[in-house]
Amino acid sequence: MTAPTRLSIFPLPGAILFPGLFLPLHIFEPRYRALVSDAMARDRRIGMIQPREQPSIAAEGRGDRPALYDIGCVGRIAEVEALDDGRYNVILEGASLFRLTRELEVSTLFRQVEAELLPSPDDEMLPLAHRAALEMEARRFADAAGYAVDWDQVGKLDDQTLVNGIAQIAPFDPAAKQALLEASGIDERTDLLIQLMQFFGRHDGEDRVTLQ
Repeated sequence: MTAPTRLSIFPLPGAILFPGLFLPLHIFEPRYRALVSDAMARDRRIGMIQPREQPSIAAEGRGDRPALYDIGCVGRIAEVEALDDGRYNVILEGASLFRLTRELEVSTLFRQVEAELLPSPDDEMLPLAHRAALEMEARRFADAAGYAVDWDQVGKLDDQTLVNGIAQIAPFDPAAKQALLEASGIDERTDLLIQLMQFFGRHDGEDRVTLQ
């Protein structure tokens, strides 16, 4: 178990980041402009984590502090563009998953938590048959959705980039993506991905796969 770390968090509904992937964000709210400014002055880290409730529901009795899921992803600011009016365009690079331990009482506009950084092995690999099954289902999924994909380039991706990439960009709802984020290892995440893509294929015409 790693020592707890302090993270400033951005609980943006629907914005889920996976390790090794990139997430572009346009920052305009004052509290999150303050968050980016603080992160740039410190270690460039921002914790991306999902609220458990939709803002309209969470607002009833909780103000701007909806309950959070336990697992999120640390994003490192890889690129930042400061605009003249104080807004930012940033690109986060997923670094590692974290488990929320507790929320901290702070005076900052943005929320901060104590968290445990979770190990992210760089050398996790899929058995060849498992990789082949994932690529086959991904082709069916892309064809059904009308996506244009360079499959030659896809074939060159390492297993983790492929699995996390599909998990991040596929049009699944936030609950489904949260389940993918919380999967214990690349094999479990791949199994769930295949199930979700198969489910998508049986629900033609729906824009988003849901997991309730």
